[in-house]
Amino acid sequence: MPHAASAQPLPTARDVDAAARLLHGVAWRTPLITSPALDALTGGRVFLKAETLQRTGSFKFRGAYNKIAAIPQERRAGGVVAYSSGNHAQGVAAAARLLGMPAVIVMPSDAPRSKRARTAALGAEIMLFDRIKDDREAIARRIAQERNAVLVPPYDDPLVIAGQGTIGREIVEDLAALGLAPDVIVVTASGGGLTAGIALAAKSRVGDVRLFTAEPVGFDDHARSFRSGRREANAALTGTICDALMARTPGALTFAINSALVGEGVAATDQEVAAAMAFAFHELKLVVEPGGAVALAALMSSKIPVEGKVAVAVLSGGNVDADVFHRLVA
Repeated sequence: MPHAASAQPLPTARDVDAAARLLHGVAWRTPLITSPALDALTGGRVFLKAETLQRTGSFKFRGAYNKIAAIPQERRAGGVVAYSSGNHAQGVAAAARLLGMPAVIVMPSDAPRSKRARTAALGAEIMLFDRIKDDREAIARRIAQERNAVLVPPYDDPLVIAGQGTIGREIVEDLAALGLAPDVIVVTASGGGLTAGIALAAKSRVGDVRLFTAEPVGFDDHARSFRSGRREANAALTGTICDALMARTPGALTFAINSALVGEGVAATDQEVAAAMAFAFHELKLVVEPGGAVALAALMSSKIPVEGKVAVAVLSGGNVDADVFHRLVA
């Protein structure tokens, strides 16, 4: 569980703006995609933010680059260390390569093969751990200390949150160019960094927009934490097809932001997620991984009413093994 992060200052919308300036020309501005079939199904005007088309196939590159680029030159020789099931791993590896720094990634042994292979192809050194038995943060912190490297957390870090927030900034700006403003934004949530960043950016520009987290059933720690007013933990460490969304509990920083700006969460079953993946493939010609499809699944299963509203769901990633994808969408 996050611990020292709670002592850090909370990022602001201005930090998101600074991240947008830094990421301009480095991270790709991903499109908002529409579907008449999805509008007909939900009764709303729905836009999908396709971070599946981002560098490394997920939103994680934004936060990783914003964090790593801020490391002073005198600290860069030791490189960076991160722990991740795959998307943050690839984001950190890609950002470190662009900035000429070595990277070590602590990955669970059950991480999808494609994510492990892509992380290694980006030049990172991979160290595997047992998701059930081992403490990934402790392993990463030990490596960082031994190598004089900088730890790049997956979500509970002001610069990481600000980098992810550039997605919310783009959503509002691109809708405004169409003469629209979002009524609802649905965000897949694991540790909560993506949600927190988007909430900071979107709420600063559209004060009455409603934000929801979307999580797998059984791993809905954000939804339960919003209801109880404190950070709740999931009972299980595995047991969903959404490998990217199995953080044990919301981050300290992220929950401080999300409990104030979001406060609502829903959960989708693995069957609903698979149906959303199939829809994205057949109707939109997009490959979306299970964890990246949960927000879409929440809308398609009417867990969030959007009839007559402008709604956005974030497709947060598209990194999925080919055999798993075929099995789920066939």
